[in-house]
Amino acid sequence: MTYYSVLAVTPTNEDWIPDYIGPANALVAKHGGKYLARTANHERLEGEGEDAALRIIIEWPSKDAAEAFMSDPDYVPHLKARTAGSNSHHFLIEGKDDLT
Repeated sequence: MTYYSVLAVTPTNEDWIPDYIGPANALVAKHGGKYLARTANHERLEGEGEDAALRIIIEWPSKDAAEAFMSDPDYVPHLKARTAGSNSHHFLIEGKDDLT
């Protein structure tokens, strides 16, 4: 079953970004993930709340793949740097329609 990571990220410090991008790209690919969107070009169509600077969507082949990425020992220091240097919200969404 396909899963999607949906992230809202607002950097509070940009020092971590140059060391994050390359390794994160490689590790997402290693775990079968594919970036569908990584952009600051987004707009709120409904609701209220704080807007994130970046929206990221990653497609995963399975929940296990997404969780393996998040716990990969090579990713853990980059995850710590991202969470220390940003306000981040990460949702893992199962690719199914429960309302049909």
